[in-house]
Amino acid sequence: MALINDFLSLIYPRYCEACEGLLYKHERVICNKCTLSLPKSNFHLNTANPIIMALGGRVPLKRATSLFLFEKDGKVQNLLHALKYERQQTIGVLMGNTFYNDLKASSFFEGINYVVPIPLHKKKQASRGYNQSECFAKGISETGGIPLDISTLTRELETSTQTKKRKYERWENVKNVFALNHHETFKNKHILLVDDVITTGSTIEGAWQALKDVEGIQVSVATIAYAEK
Repeated sequence: MALINDFLSLIYPRYCEACEGLLYKHERVICNKCTLSLPKSNFHLNTANPIIMALGGRVPLKRATSLFLFEKDGKVQNLLHALKYERQQTIGVLMGNTFYNDLKASSFFEGINYVVPIPLHKKKQASRGYNQSECFAKGISETGGIPLDISTLTRELETSTQTKKRKYERWENVKNVFALNHHETFKNKHILLVDDVITTGSTIEGAWQALKDVEGIQVSVATIAYAEK
């Protein structure tokens, strides 16, 4: 079997999704060098981190962090592009695995009842074939044994991309687009809202508008990357 795998790797070489270098046969999706050098945010160690500060006064977050820091034209951007536009769903799951394993020794996951990915509109998800944030959430859920909820929070309105919008435009773009089914599901529960990238926090704020009237709810946030605006 090893000889067959070696032969196949010559015909169909595998490349690191972060640096595009060749992967060794024991490496999966991301090479070991990139795994060690990708810029971790370590926001979970700082209760006054940029996500908490950005959403301060707008969303009463219990905790918030990102796995990586986003750098334009950097390796994290390569990973996110492959996850979002090249159907590399494994990247999201792997990032979720890594995220949980990196933070499991901390108190970040303490008391969390559900992992909840920011939903896509059903048309966009049908077109793409999957929700990239759900891939990340699935990795966290599977590794940490925390239930994954993909049906309670929904996206009712289709919106345009947030990428080139200003802060106020981002908020206007996601205002009133989320809705909540089965209000009792999150009653007195602590949920971990999961997204791929956070910049201004407008998407999280939009989701909070749908969640805020749930009795006793607590919300924490986790993303693959933080992009400074």
